[in-house]
Amino acid sequence: MKKVFLAVLAMVLSLPSIACTSFLVGKKASTDGSVFISYNADDYGMYGHLIYLPHAIHPQGTMRKIIDGDTNHHLGEIPEATETYRVNGYINEFQVSIMESTWGGREELVDAKGIIDYVSLMRIALQRSKTAREAINVMTSLVEKYGYASSGESFSIADKNEIWIMEMIGKGTGVKGANWVAVRIPDDCIAAHANQSRIHKISQYAKKDVLYSKDLISFARKKGFFNGKDSDFDFANAFAPADFGAMRFCEARVWSFFNRFVYGMEKYLDYVDGHHIGNAEPMPLYMRPTRPLSRQDVMDGMRDHYEGTPFDVNKDMGQGPWEMPYRPTPLQFKYEGKTYFNERPISTQQTADTYIAQLRSYLPDAIGGILWYGSDDPNMITYTPIYCQNTTVPECFNAPDADSGNFSWKSAFWVCNWVSNMTYPRYNQVFPALQRVRNELDSIWTAQQPSVEANAQELYKASPDKAQEFLNNYSLQCAVKMLKDWKKLGEYIIVKYNDMTVKPEKNGEFERTADGLCVPPKRTGFSESYKKSLIKETGNKYLVPSAHK
Repeated sequence: MKKVFLAVLAMVLSLPSIACTSFLVGKKASTDGSVFISYNADDYGMYGHLIYLPHAIHPQGTMRKIIDGDTNHHLGEIPEATETYRVNGYINEFQVSIMESTWGGREELVDAKGIIDYVSLMRIALQRSKTAREAINVMTSLVEKYGYASSGESFSIADKNEIWIMEMIGKGTGVKGANWVAVRIPDDCIAAHANQSRIHKISQYAKKDVLYSKDLISFARKKGFFNGKDSDFDFANAFAPADFGAMRFCEARVWSFFNRFVYGMEKYLDYVDGHHIGNAEPMPLYMRPTRPLSRQDVMDGMRDHYEGTPFDVNKDMGQGPWEMPYRPTPLQFKYEGKTYFNERPISTQQTADTYIAQLRSYLPDAIGGILWYGSDDPNMITYTPIYCQNTTVPECFNAPDADSGNFSWKSAFWVCNWVSNMTYPRYNQVFPALQRVRNELDSIWTAQQPSVEANAQELYKASPDKAQEFLNNYSLQCAVKMLKDWKKLGEYIIVKYNDMTVKPEKNGEFERTADGLCVPPKRTGFSESYKKSLIKETGNKYLVPSAHK
């Protein structure tokens, strides 16, 4: 069994599809004092659903099974805490949130005998922590005692007052503990990570804002990963040496997020283009934005396809006849003995589910903490509000009869993917209809939020439990409406755009003749840019002779 597990682990570590993106916004960098962290959970074949863990008291001697969050493999057991806190997805009842992205790093540092994988590490920390700092302590203590079973990770760890980025990698098979460093993001700054280690020289941060494993530098020296002065120690260079993919597929996503809100990002193009490794200035871990960010800004960032940048995917024939800002997997492909690549934007079809945690210190935890959640590519969904002390998960976000191999009309993942997969191949034709419904629901949730929370605050004064129940029911209602509207959207798309044509509408209805039949659909054909590419490729092959006599 151990050999099977090691084979599976090696396969998982080699897959480029396990790739996520996380944004971080400090409370003084947001428009309303909210702390934000976000997470696109990206992995082809993964089923996106919302995990719920109830508050619980456990008898002494209770053991907890550790199941690897990626492979479903049983890793071992550890003693359970006496009390564990309520968790909805990646936020707990005290407004602590943890999200991640995998960067792998040096393969020889994976501990094949470790018990705690990164997914379990996040969930256990959420169940045992009331602050971000406490979560860091829980996570590092767990791997010190039981071993770290995953490859290199970046974690966004936040509470209602502060945000940290912690990066962690193991010490090799049979060696408990981990090499880790955590840096506090200033309240007036934004940060991001996307599958590449982002913490470089740790000496550049104030001592009060950086934590790290006691033997971090000495371990790197012992292994030959670093041989300079302590003050020059660079975590990323030591444990995750950069290559083309780390820059172009990963750091470029971070660059694109910063580029939306920070002036002068052109200076870092050489760093992220993958062609100047070791000869370009790294991007800082965090930056001050030119203006405060709203939740809408974070959502827009999660939906980014490099629009208007040198990495824009909408400037060549790879977008196809329907100007699709997506490319088929894999990221790299071979042609006539040479290897080529597709750009890897933030928004991608491989996203299983997407999260934005909104954390607010000026409200009671039951009201202040929201997990904005969506099943599927963030560009293709609306973010539905899930309050942090909810006691039930909307059925559509964890449908009992659905998984990665079973479709269900009750599952938001499958309904949203159904709509998305009708949209991708005919993007410029169909996406405007999806975008309209998406934006309408986004606007509804935003418009309702102040009054909903005002009502919740009034209820909270009399009974926190009633406020909690009120918000729980509100989340359920939002999820029901989302699923209903998405089904209706899918039905509209199949009728409106049937057979790559467009049925005309009038006053919100499909236009009909005087005899009651639908007016014949419009055949829109290719865009001008694709016509140009097609004719350049085929010459006169499709030229109609009689039309030019």
